[in-house]
Amino acid sequence: MASKEGRQRGENGSKRVPWFNSSRPLPFFLFFTLVLAQIPPVSAHGATATGMITQSHGILLGFIGVSVLGGAVILKRTNRISPTVALYGVFAGIVVTALGAILFEGLASDPTYSARSMPFPRSWYDPLAVSTGLLIAISSFLIGWLRWPTRPRYTFLGILMGAWIAYPVLIPGISGNSHPLGYAIVLGTPLAVGYILWKDAGTVLRAVLRDPVARRFGIGVGIVLAFFFLTVTGYLSFLPEEGLPHERTIIVLPVIYQLVMWPTLEIALPHIPFFLAISPGQIIIVGLLSTLIGLNAALIARQWRVEQRAGMTEGTVGSAAIVGSCTCGCCGPLVAKIAVLAAGPSIAAPLYWVFVDTASPLSALFIIGSIILFTGSLVYSVEAARQPDRPTSIIPAD
Repeated sequence: MASKEGRQRGENGSKRVPWFNSSRPLPFFLFFTLVLAQIPPVSAHGATATGMITQSHGILLGFIGVSVLGGAVILKRTNRISPTVALYGVFAGIVVTALGAILFEGLASDPTYSARSMPFPRSWYDPLAVSTGLLIAISSFLIGWLRWPTRPRYTFLGILMGAWIAYPVLIPGISGNSHPLGYAIVLGTPLAVGYILWKDAGTVLRAVLRDPVARRFGIGVGIVLAFFFLTVTGYLSFLPEEGLPHERTIIVLPVIYQLVMWPTLEIALPHIPFFLAISPGQIIIVGLLSTLIGLNAALIARQWRVEQRAGMTEGTVGSAAIVGSCTCGCCGPLVAKIAVLAAGPSIAAPLYWVFVDTASPLSALFIIGSIILFTGSLVYSVEAARQPDRPTSIIPAD
């Protein structure tokens, strides 16, 4: 994992990527994490030394998790179980699905693509980045001016996202790896999102988080997806990887992650096995996405608990799980492996070069789109649920 992204970023920097009970869902997730950590070492062909754990087991776990999640939703909608029990069933399904995806990605062989499989030359990347970033910025300005003239914060966030796409062209070369503008874009994004949520959804979200079940569900979902992001991107691994050091290693390296270079702490314990690479930029991006998804989940849980009609928010929970799994351009190897399994390398190669290649400006669209989707979903759902005659006091539904 770390070695995979390290090969991809060789030209741009030194990138190396390398309870379930009624009251405490978090220990349930930690239990499965410990079980995953005890999986025997995996060979290069995707099986354990005893041949007991294979890629098929990851697919099976994913299928079981989706079945549990879907079954809990169906039973809740048919009033066969209470909303609280349904929430714990959904959480269990998310945990099992995430573990299945982690096993599938970790045990699958790494797809390799030659430059001849690129859908268009890399010379298109710069004009594509400028045009895409400019389109996002102009669209944000026009939509904000016409639709939300009293909320310039929406326009500012859109312009910031456009600058994120265009930054590699605005500040090209080595100077862009440590330019203050790059750091300002990355650090300013969670501040802008936080300000929007505080202004437009803060009161309702604080009331939602006073519900203990909704709060635990949101925190649990956020932790699970943060764990998923870190593992599929190669920054956290419990499976042996080729190219990693064979001795215990603890080192701090400058690594390019999301526009600029960050000091990254790498810990490799091959005898466990365990690998972790963590940096401020990584914490900002993964933390922001996981927090947004967790807040969406808590809001859905609260609405289930009071037996309100969830409307768009209930429909968003499925898309949140899907889009959230692809929010980082580094998650592309997982998408590529699934595409190879479903349609062959001829389909996966263009997807890789357009959305996963770190030099491609469209690889950042996973992050940009997810931030906008989850922030907009929260604000829209809160405003749709607000009623002047309805207090925000917390009462259990069951």
